[in-house]
Amino acid sequence: MKSDAPIATRASPNPSQAPSDLTLLVLTGVASGQSVPVDRRVRVGKAPDNDLVLPDDTVSRHHCEIERRADGVSVKDLGSTNGTRIAGSKVTEALAPPGAILRFGEVEVVVRASMKRADVLPSAEPRFGPALGESLAMRTVFGMLERIAPTDGTVLLEGETGTGKDVLARAIHLKSPRAKQPFVVVDCGAISYSLIESELFGHERGAFTGAIASRMGAFENAGGGTLFLDEIGELPLDVQPKLLRVLETREFRRVGGNKTLRADVRVVAATKRDLKREVERGKFREDLYFRLAVVPVAVPPLRTRREDISGLVHLFLQQSTQNDPSVGTLSISDGAISSLTAHDWPGNVRELRNVLERAIYLARAAGEHEVKLVTLPTAADRGSDLGSFQPGRSYRDTRARFEAEFEKRYVKWLLGRHGGNISAAARDAQMDRKYLYDLAKKHGMRGKEDDSEG
Repeated sequence: MKSDAPIATRASPNPSQAPSDLTLLVLTGVASGQSVPVDRRVRVGKAPDNDLVLPDDTVSRHHCEIERRADGVSVKDLGSTNGTRIAGSKVTEALAPPGAILRFGEVEVVVRASMKRADVLPSAEPRFGPALGESLAMRTVFGMLERIAPTDGTVLLEGETGTGKDVLARAIHLKSPRAKQPFVVVDCGAISYSLIESELFGHERGAFTGAIASRMGAFENAGGGTLFLDEIGELPLDVQPKLLRVLETREFRRVGGNKTLRADVRVVAATKRDLKREVERGKFREDLYFRLAVVPVAVPPLRTRREDISGLVHLFLQQSTQNDPSVGTLSISDGAISSLTAHDWPGNVRELRNVLERAIYLARAAGEHEVKLVTLPTAADRGSDLGSFQPGRSYRDTRARFEAEFEKRYVKWLLGRHGGNISAAARDAQMDRKYLYDLAKKHGMRGKEDDSEG
C-alpha cells in the first residue's frame, strides 16, 4: 500500500548478498536508456552538473544522492520538490536493494545488478539448489544468484535451449524468502496467441468465446511467490505493453474485468533469444527488456563446461534409481563417461539427459547394473521425429512412443552392423541374445539365430 509519509530506514549490511556491479538505469522519460555505474557517490537531478541528468520538469535541480552500500545503494533525498520514492513509498533516506525501482518525480530508475565485472566471486559450492555445476563458469553464475536470490530483483536468464534455465529459476525461488509460496511457470512459446493474455492475467466469465467461467491467471496463482516466464522472447508484441504495465504498477485486471488486482510476485524470465538484438529488430520492446533485465545472467552452454558432464551423469543416475528403487543402483563405465564428455551437446543438458535415459532403459532391459553402451546423437537424430513432442499427448504416451522408436532404430542399427547375426550383435551390445531376438521379432526384423560370425 502506497504512503506519502516520509520514512527513514537503514538496513544492516549483508556482504554475502552484495552484487559486484550496480548501475542506475533510466526506465522512463527523455533520458530513458541512459545509465551510470554506482561505484562512488552519484548525484541525480535536472541540473547539468549532476552525475545522472534527468531533464524532466518533475525532477529538482539537485534531487537526491545515491551511494554504494554492501547490500544495495543508499538513497538520500536532497529536499526535492516532488520527492523520492522506493517501491511507491516516499523516503528521505533509505536503502534500496538490487532490482528496486526508484522514482524521482515522474521519472523511474532501476537499480540494476550485473555479473559482467571480473570481481564477481564464484560460489564455493558446486550446487545452487537443484542446479549442479563444478566448473568455474557455473560457479560464477551460482555466486551471482546466491547474492540476488534473497532480494525481489527481477532476473533474466539468457542461454541456449537445454542449458537448465528452468532449473536455475526454481533454485532462485527456493533460495528466496518466497520459497514456501507458489512457483508458477508460464511457457510463453507454448501457449496459443489468443490465450496468452488470459493465461497471464486470467479472465472473467463471458470475456470471450469459450470463457464459460471466471479463471485466475498466473499472476494471481503465483500470489506471494515467484512467476517464471519461460521463453519470454516469444511473447506477442501486443501483449508486451500489458506485461510492462504490471511490472511497473504491480497491478492488473483480468481480461473482461473491471476490478484492479494486486500483483505480489517476484518475476524470473528466461529466453534462448538475444533480446538486445530483438529490441534492435523491433520484435521486443526496449522498456520491457530493461524491466526484465534488472539482473541479466548468461547461462553457459554445456560444451564450454565439459568438466560438469561427469557430475551431471552421476546425478541423473542417482535420480533414476530414486524414481524406481526396485531396479537397484546403476553405475556407468569409464568408457561411457569419456564418450559423453567428448561430445559437443548442441542440445546441452537436456540432450545429455535424454541420451542417458535411453542408455539406462537399454541397460535395465538387458539386466545390467552398469551403463556401458551410450549411443551419441547425430545431426540426423536431432532432426528426426524422435526429438519432437506433440501437444495433447500425455507424458506416459510420449515416453512410450520414444522408447518404442528408440528400440526399433537401435535394433535396426545394431543388426545392420553385424549382417543380421543376432549372436554377434548381442555380444557387441552386451545384452542377452534371446532378448535381442525378441526385440527384432517385435519390430518385424529378421536376424540369423546361429552363432556364426560369417
